[in-house]
Amino acid sequence: MSIEIIGFILTTTGEILLGAMVLIIHWHILKEHRIDADVLKQMKQEQFLGAFAIISIVTGFFLQISFKI
Repeated sequence: MSIEIIGFILTTTGEILLGAMVLIIHWHILKEHRIDADVLKQMKQEQFLGAFAIISIVTGFFLQISFKI
């Protein structure tokens, strides 16, 4: 498997994770009709997933760029 493909996979995975996180939080807020302690707890739990997603996007970007240079 080439570095470019690995970079593409990491970037796509990170973007999907971030999108899913946003949808989950918005769904929870719509269900609760407010931002309460439960919503804030879920947001804090998803910070790790968000950090992983951002790291995946950045790593994938650099792998794709290094292949194209």
